[in-house]
Amino acid sequence: MLKKTIWALGLAACLAIPAAVQAQGDYLDIYIVKVKPEKTAEFNALAKKMVDANRNNKGDQWLTEETMYGDGNTVIFVSIRKDYADADNASATFMGALNKAYGKEGSEKMLNDWNNCLVSSRSELRRRRWDLSRKAPADAAAYAKLIGESRVLRTTSVRVRPGHVADFEALLKDVKAAGEKAANTQPVFVSQVVEGGKGTVFYVTGLRTSLGGFDKNPTAHDILGDEGYKKYLQTNAESVESIESAIYRWAPELSNPMEDIAKVAPDFWHPKQAMAAAAPKHKAMAEGAMPMKAAKKPKQ
Repeated sequence: MLKKTIWALGLAACLAIPAAVQAQGDYLDIYIVKVKPEKTAEFNALAKKMVDANRNNKGDQWLTEETMYGDGNTVIFVSIRKDYADADNASATFMGALNKAYGKEGSEKMLNDWNNCLVSSRSELRRRRWDLSRKAPADAAAYAKLIGESRVLRTTSVRVRPGHVADFEALLKDVKAAGEKAANTQPVFVSQVVEGGKGTVFYVTGLRTSLGGFDKNPTAHDILGDEGYKKYLQTNAESVESIESAIYRWAPELSNPMEDIAKVAPDFWHPKQAMAAAAPKHKAMAEGAMPMKAAKKPKQ
């Protein structure tokens, strides 16, 4: 089963996007699990072992999201995939790293224990729609900086009624054009489910450095104006079947990020390594700063 845990985050091919950003990948390969509440500690321990195995054996890379506001006990794993073949190769890479670290029998037991921690799981392959996204990073370094500095993200899933996809895409293009002209708007990423979903579903995601970043953002009315907002409401009423929004936080201890993202904030993305690097200094202070006799309380 965990051959499908080819954890996911990607970009889509679009001529409007610089090649340096485009080259990072064309798809979002998403693995979503709902964890049994009583199994959370065991699940986290297994996930950390998988991180260690892949980090130490040149395995797969992914970012992990935990729910802050939304469906509880839900964890999402996200990795960059260049194409379908890359997703297939990443599965083999993940399993290869796991087998090298724990042996075939140990890996099989780990995956079985993992399944026993879950209420449910599902995988989606999403194509990143840069033609519908707003204020995309100018290059790969800017993209890595945006992801690396972010701590929370809001994702809205929009299910479009049959026969209304073109209308909804036209609406998103209008919002994109107006939003990119406004000085106070932030990047918004749009992706579309191409495998593993039911019907036509778009995901609209914004990233922030903290929850406070979602305060005082311009509304759709602010961006589009009176006439544009009227059209926005009408198109949504006619074209959208349902909308669901959630806020997630990155879980660095359950992630194995790409190096260009991790180096933006290494203390955050590699917390275990940061603690290990600090340990000798703390030990030296504890052992060498003050002799035991000097630690006695002085006489009054």
